[in-house]
Amino acid sequence: MKFIAPILFFTAFMPLIAQSQSKLWTEADQKYTVENLKRTRDEIVRETENLTDAQWHFHESPDRWSIAEVVEHLALWEIIWAREISVGTRNKPQPELNQTSRPDSYYQNFIMEDTPHKASDLSKPTGFIRGKDNLTFFLRLREQAIAFAEKTKVDMRAQFEFTAAGDNPRNMHQVYIYQWGHVDRHLRQIRKIKAHANYPKDGKI
Repeated sequence: MKFIAPILFFTAFMPLIAQSQSKLWTEADQKYTVENLKRTRDEIVRETENLTDAQWHFHESPDRWSIAEVVEHLALWEIIWAREISVGTRNKPQPELNQTSRPDSYYQNFIMEDTPHKASDLSKPTGFIRGKDNLTFFLRLREQAIAFAEKTKVDMRAQFEFTAAGDNPRNMHQVYIYQWGHVDRHLRQIRKIKAHANYPKDGKI
């Protein structure tokens, strides 16, 4: 009888042991995600923190966004990403979907391509937020995303979100690729605005 307790203890914890051994979202994946969320955050700060009001609100042409509007767009997308992560992490784990889903490279290539993407109605900037307040808006949301990505124990490669992907659901790691890659994409746009011949170098239009 004295062997029963250890056997029951081991049997009870076998599923947990197996789960930890088979986790698809590795420590390297988690580190990679957090590093890129932080890197893109820091690059946005470097590109915008010292802009004047005129620089924030300069338009290359009437139909083009200002830097303020680009950063507001990024902040609005941080809300959308947070929703996708929240929904996806509450779904039933379906790691088997990785066998037929698109590879990470598909999402990396799509988000970083040069072809223009049309902003969804939910993420179109209002233009009502002035200057550096857009950066504050973005940073508040990005810090929340980083804090969650650093601490979560959820297997992000076993969790999928279906509402935005049709027949090709993305796992949560791939949503993260979109999240930080989206900022990289718009960093190119911000640098293009700053390189425009009429961009107010001295803070005056």
